[in-house]
Amino acid sequence: MRIVRALREASIASVAVYSDADRASLAVQMADEAVHLGPSPAADSYLRIDKIIEAAHRQGVDAIHPGYGFLSENADFADACEAAGIVFIGPPAAAIRRMGSKTAARQLAIAAGAPVVPGTESAIVDLAEAKQTASTLGYPVLLKASAGGGGKGMRRVDREEDLDAAIRDASSEALGSFGNGEVYLEKLLLEPRHIEIQVLGDRHGNLIHLGERECTIQRRHQKVIEECPSPLVAVHPELRERMAAAALNIARAANYYNAGTMEFLVDRDHDFYFLEMNTRLQVEHPVTELVTGLDLVEWQLRIAAGDPLTVRQEDVTWSGSAIECRIYAEDPDHQFLPSPGCITRLIEPSGPGVRLDSGVYQGWNVPLDYDPLLAKLAAWGPSRESAIARLQRALAEYEIGGIRTNLAFFAEIMDDDSFRAGSFSTSFLDEFFARRKTATPALEPALEMEAVAALTAALHRPAPAALAARTSRWLASGLETLLR
Repeated sequence: MRIVRALREASIASVAVYSDADRASLAVQMADEAVHLGPSPAADSYLRIDKIIEAAHRQGVDAIHPGYGFLSENADFADACEAAGIVFIGPPAAAIRRMGSKTAARQLAIAAGAPVVPGTESAIVDLAEAKQTASTLGYPVLLKASAGGGGKGMRRVDREEDLDAAIRDASSEALGSFGNGEVYLEKLLLEPRHIEIQVLGDRHGNLIHLGERECTIQRRHQKVIEECPSPLVAVHPELRERMAAAALNIARAANYYNAGTMEFLVDRDHDFYFLEMNTRLQVEHPVTELVTGLDLVEWQLRIAAGDPLTVRQEDVTWSGSAIECRIYAEDPDHQFLPSPGCITRLIEPSGPGVRLDSGVYQGWNVPLDYDPLLAKLAAWGPSRESAIARLQRALAEYEIGGIRTNLAFFAEIMDDDSFRAGSFSTSFLDEFFARRKTATPALEPALEMEAVAALTAALHRPAPAALAARTSRWLASGLETLLR
């Protein structure tokens, strides 16, 4: 949807590709043309390079934007586009190989002088060697997919006896998600912050950064809330310059152009370590757009067309604060289990400072085949406090019926003292759920019935005259109806 909108603004026709599961999707309906790739499993549709190239030739397209996932960081796909005479809207295949492989990216970052998290320098091929490395680093360690991101193919390992099974599971998930089962190992930093730097470069050697995004709040190693600027960087502004300098050095060493993101972990002492590079447009790019006023997808298109960057580093400014919530069809109270099904009711928020990048509609059946992301809800304000207030208002306006979502979960987080103070680590959600359980202990069934009875009696008890004058009869009637 985001890419189709950018193309339409540039008066460029769009062609969407889709699987069986996405036949009735909003993106397919919105694009100028659409081509069916195959069955719902990604291995039979969205990961089939041959089918995508064939569809592109059939429709006579000039360029392909790879989106966020699937083949977006696949160098073979970029090569296939070039061989077919089709422009790949992204970095060159050589840069994707250097940086799309997390292990190769670590090696390049070290050569560029950037600090990295201690770990293996290449993919794991021998269990005994992996055990030796993990023992040297000290548990816990983290297994990560060499060719992907988004938490896929990632496993925390706390004991040596769990390493073998974790490698098998991580490799299998990585293979299914990215077509590459290679995994590597690194030391798990405890309670770090996850901060990334957005870079943008053209084919003429111009390269700039657009500042940082705070991506610390995650579930299962996948980001759920992102913001710009980082609350930590707002207090320690020298961090932005240090991290940005490291990011640009790495990008130059990779001969990188187009949009890309350098991800870092920041420890309690504010030392940072290069983690990986995402050689694509990030899901969370809207917060950078809201704060800088730059359109990243427009620049991706212009750079792919050969245009030089007309924005210099000194032209980049950051105004206000933007925060994004990833709206998922999932149940936060039950390990974030996906909640596929039909959206029976949909009321979307709007108003000052609110941006909604959505891909669903009322009546759409959310499939179980892919990541259950429904929309990205972002709010901008002149300060972080005002951005939070606008996001709270937008969350209160947002209604999605027929499936479970994380809307109420985000509303609770916006009220959390640690979040509002900007004081958190990647352990935030574990700590949040612990606080939540302590604050709202579950009632025994008998006590729960007593509470319902007491509330019902209170509703029917005559109110004092002063209170009755302020109470809406309509609201009281609604509450009474709900309790019947």
